[in-house]
Amino acid sequence: MRLTREQVLHVATLCRIGLTEEEMERFQAQLSHILEQFEVLKEIDTTEVPPTSHSVALHSVMRPDEPHPPFPKEEVLRNAPRREGDFFRVPLVLEES
Repeated sequence: MRLTREQVLHVATLCRIGLTEEEMERFQAQLSHILEQFEVLKEIDTTEVPPTSHSVALHSVMRPDEPHPPFPKEEVLRNAPRREGDFFRVPLVLEES
């Protein structure tokens, strides 16, 4: 399927990008090639292929969430740039009215 210049311009407008004449020709060829590859894929018989949500098995890269004892209060407060008693002192966020 060969895209027309107007179709490429329409896609560029939807993407809100400006294209030079050289880019227009290059993208017209590249996008046309991509659509031709989809036409090839349409010819493949997938009736026996079960639907999947992902092409490969997924696994979590996160470690399990396990409880640990908290850090000592003094150690944590030692890192505070400003401290007021047992609390962090922070700049006023909301004005009092």
